[in-house]
Amino acid sequence: MIDPRDVRWGETGLVPGIVQDASDGRVLMLGYLDEEALAATGRTGEVHFHSRSRGRLWRKGETSGNVLRLKSAALDCDGDALLLTVEPAGPTCHRGTRSCFDPELRPGKETETDEGAQPPQGFAWLEGLWATIEDRARTRPAGSYTADLLNLGTDAVARKVIEEATEVLIAAKDDAAAQASGADRGATQEALASEAADLVYHLLVLLVSRDTPPSQVIGMLRNRAR
Repeated sequence: MIDPRDVRWGETGLVPGIVQDASDGRVLMLGYLDEEALAATGRTGEVHFHSRSRGRLWRKGETSGNVLRLKSAALDCDGDALLLTVEPAGPTCHRGTRSCFDPELRPGKETETDEGAQPPQGFAWLEGLWATIEDRARTRPAGSYTADLLNLGTDAVARKVIEEATEVLIAAKDDAAAQASGADRGATQEALASEAADLVYHLLVLLVSRDTPPSQVIGMLRNRAR
């Protein structure tokens, strides 16, 4: 956790804390912390603020249950602002919206987020997976599946991508058959997600084996979407 001695506390003993969703980087809210709130956040793993209106320590979600579970905290370059990356337990805003920067919900639309928006998919987490794969490629630690696979060369990694893609196809067809028969799709959808996860992982390993960053792939997709 951040050392309070590194923080440039304002004249009132507070520092702004920007809260960001760990799943996709969405800014959820802005609050203010004092040393007590910073300590409580680090001790409990749930974000606390100093409530300026109440003049006391405030655990976000203490009445609604929509707590903010801390994943990481960082100081900005000047030391006078905090970035709190969190996993929210529910809507962050008191209006019931995901973010305090979202438009207010219309009556009868309590589960709505942005106008026409879909719930976040958590793609930001893939940054951590990519960092781990890069580390394994650089250090090649013994006992690492990623390192062992990379040591076999590009052909071996590419064959795994083809194998996993085939298993995704089979899982997708099984799910389609379950849907057509009216059967419960819980198991087939879980199997599809599992095979797709294997495919994504091995595709990232293939990219790192060829020194091709995912950002280049994202750039291609962005250009094609224009």
